[in-house]
Amino acid sequence: MKHARVVHEGRTQRAIERDGQLLLSDGRLVAFDAVTWLPPVEPTAQPRTILALGLNYADHAKELAFKAPEEPLVFLKGERALNGHRQFTRRPPDVQFMHYECELTVVIGKTARRVRRDDAYDFVAGYTVANDYAIRDYLENWYRPNLRVKNRDGTTPLGPFLVDRGDVPNPMDLALSTTVNGKVTQSGHTKDMIFDVPFLIEYFSSFMTLQPGDLILTGTPDGVVDCRPGDVVVTEIERLGALVNTLQ
Repeated sequence: MKHARVVHEGRTQRAIERDGQLLLSDGRLVAFDAVTWLPPVEPTAQPRTILALGLNYADHAKELAFKAPEEPLVFLKGERALNGHRQFTRRPPDVQFMHYECELTVVIGKTARRVRRDDAYDFVAGYTVANDYAIRDYLENWYRPNLRVKNRDGTTPLGPFLVDRGDVPNPMDLALSTTVNGKVTQSGHTKDMIFDVPFLIEYFSSFMTLQPGDLILTGTPDGVVDCRPGDVVVTEIERLGALVNTLQ
């Protein structure tokens, strides 16, 4: 099932996809363009941990002239960086290079501590798409992107749906793609991750507790290009949907 969070007529509601429309929690069936889309993950009772992988595809590491990492390169993101489907993301006027990153995102479903790889999927609620924009001008080190690169308000669109784990038999067998103004600029596959989803859950939970609603952004393949105000960027992952964002 595909779950969404939207605002309709001033009210925030849960929704599910039904035959190309949205079935709202109040029982009404509305068109996709009749709502304002929010990130599809529910608010959490405690601060949400957002873990994001860098250089988790060998081709992307090569694209940036780095060797593939031997253990996960990870940084934390603040929740205010999240944005919704069909929303706008601001490109600072002084930057020379700002690019998208199409990423499979894992949503944790229950408390995970010292999880074994073979049990990892039991702790997943579902999956969604992230577009984790980066601003290269502010980058001090690819291994440690600073706050202005990855934690700007609204620079990580998420959605459009949270897709139940059971509807994604193998998250390591999904095609990814990005288009900018309708032109394909990125094409990849989750099978090419250096560190796969079970490994990441085992790895993170070995030294920290993951809670329901926590997110793991699993990195992007090669093919990133500079995007300008007015560009419409669509990051799409097989079975999960197409996340639309416009730069302003």
